[in-house]
Amino acid sequence: MSISTTIKSIQDIMRKDVGVDGDAQRIGQLVWMLFLKIFDDREQEWELFDDDYQSPIPEELRWRSWAADPEGMTGDELKQFIDNQLFPRLQNLEAVGDDQRAFVIRNVFEDAYNYMKSGQLLRQVINKLEDGIDFNKAQARHEFGDMYEQILKDLQSAGNAGEFYTPRAVTEFMVNRADPRLDEKVMDPACGTGGFLTCAIEHKRKNYVKTADDEKVLQASIHGVEKKPLPHLLATTNMILHGIEVPNQIRHDNTLARPLISWGPKERVDVIVANPPFGGMEEDGIETNFPTAFRTRETADLFMTLFIHLLKPGGRAAVVLPDGFLFGEGMKTRLKEKLLEECNLHTIVRLPNGVFNPYTSIKTNLLFFTKGQPTRQVWYYEHPYPEGYKSYSKTKPMQFKEFQAEIGWWGSEQDGFAAREENEHAWKVSIDDIKARNYNLDIKNPHQDEQISHDPDELLAQYAEQQREIQALRDQLKDILAEALSGSTESARQEETA
Repeated sequence: MSISTTIKSIQDIMRKDVGVDGDAQRIGQLVWMLFLKIFDDREQEWELFDDDYQSPIPEELRWRSWAADPEGMTGDELKQFIDNQLFPRLQNLEAVGDDQRAFVIRNVFEDAYNYMKSGQLLRQVINKLEDGIDFNKAQARHEFGDMYEQILKDLQSAGNAGEFYTPRAVTEFMVNRADPRLDEKVMDPACGTGGFLTCAIEHKRKNYVKTADDEKVLQASIHGVEKKPLPHLLATTNMILHGIEVPNQIRHDNTLARPLISWGPKERVDVIVANPPFGGMEEDGIETNFPTAFRTRETADLFMTLFIHLLKPGGRAAVVLPDGFLFGEGMKTRLKEKLLEECNLHTIVRLPNGVFNPYTSIKTNLLFFTKGQPTRQVWYYEHPYPEGYKSYSKTKPMQFKEFQAEIGWWGSEQDGFAAREENEHAWKVSIDDIKARNYNLDIKNPHQDEQISHDPDELLAQYAEQQREIQALRDQLKDILAEALSGSTESARQEETA
């Protein structure tokens, strides 16, 4: 039975429990169990290689002690053990010696909750997990990405907007082009479930890790921050699954809540790979952490300002951004000017529609830039659909092999990408032309005529998307107007007081 089938059968069991209300709670319930199961599977591996290994979890609380036996605790006994023993003690877990794993476990359980009321149904769920998944098998680890995608789809249907699963092909291509070396510090300041970071781990192991000491360097080089509790728990679990023994560099925090100037030189990073949440608005006051010229409540724009700041000189970034960033005006114009003056935005890969379905149909772009040299020209590459495709779907997802054309064309930044040539998909635009366009980066492919579709389904989909974009723009204008009126009212009140 595949992991996704096992997860679906577990969720079906949870639907029978009166304490679990909706997809979000079912997922929250599932994830803390998965964490303990995965941690126990990893501990079996650590014990094989270290005779002196000592678990940070007390023996009676380890998964193998209370969950692994299918005939073990059930009913009220199991329910009371989880509520009165497991959770309180893991939420207050103390470190054994200098082992930081205890802090990771404690952080995971700070925001976890046991929603299930039936001990019998709890036992059924636990047995499904125990029988259906062995995370010490390589195949199960690879399938875990599919499970993440399923979980995020469920989160989307549960109304948790902004959770986007970046397709594996996209994360792999971005990391491949950013090419983080062994000792380079890699960061995703909005890491979600950790997809970019796991790709970076695999990239380093494949290309640079040769010895046990190299592995130690890798372990210390991966950093992420995630604001929401559930994705953070998933990211921590994902790190353990991918061999990061103490994933305490995955912090539960809002990166944007910290003043920009407080990020010192020692906190700069070599590589940023990220898909910052776009289309969302930050809470009031977050924008005041940024310089006046770059203040906005739009999440993706704040993250872009942060990315530029966080990179070391010579540091590289690969970032997913929507079309709106390319053609946006006002603060976006100032931000693009800053980006092009402080960084070499050498490549924009324009992705076709449907890459992020079913989460969003908004067109997206991959921006690759290096800090420390101003941009002289921007190369564009319009990624085509594979032959015979009109869009991507669950049965026809994007594949990494599609990016081989870009990889073969890419060239080297050291020689200014001298080997690059224009073709039907690739073209370049000088910085002077971009400035003349008032930093509008939404530049169409000059080698292809505008393709006009007469397909009714496509036209209806385009119309629906346009209506959604118009409504989103209206909502954004309402927020800006409300903020302006609020400011005017406050100024008038202060004048009256004076």
